Amino acid sequence: MANAYKNGKSVSLTTSLADIYTCPSATEAIVLGIQVANIDGTNTADASVAWTDSSDSDAVTYLVKSAEVAAGEAISAMASEFKLVLEAGDKIQAMASAASDLCISVSVLEVS
Repeated sequence: MANAYKNGKSVSLTTSLADIYTCPSATEAIVLGIQVANIDGTNTADASVAWTDSSDSDAVTYLVKSAEVAAGEAISAMASEFKLVLEAGDKIQAMASAASDLCISVSVLEVS
């Protein structure tokens, strides 16, 4: 089995859920951390980060829903002791309450 650290990102979230990271085929991934930063200099924006299970793409599980991120600040979308295991095709998705106000970084360990 090969291990590889990977990152997913979006430098400008929109107001619709967008794919940030998708676990590749024949791979499992352990999500190590998710950070959302407000890159707008003056306005607070809300962040929503979700996990979608590839076996049930209609079921979206929110890790955070409408979490307030103050201008110039960042939040973690996962508690540091929490790890999320993704299977092939599972996704991390995110959106903002205001387009272009938030960016996101996702760190994973892929095991294939």
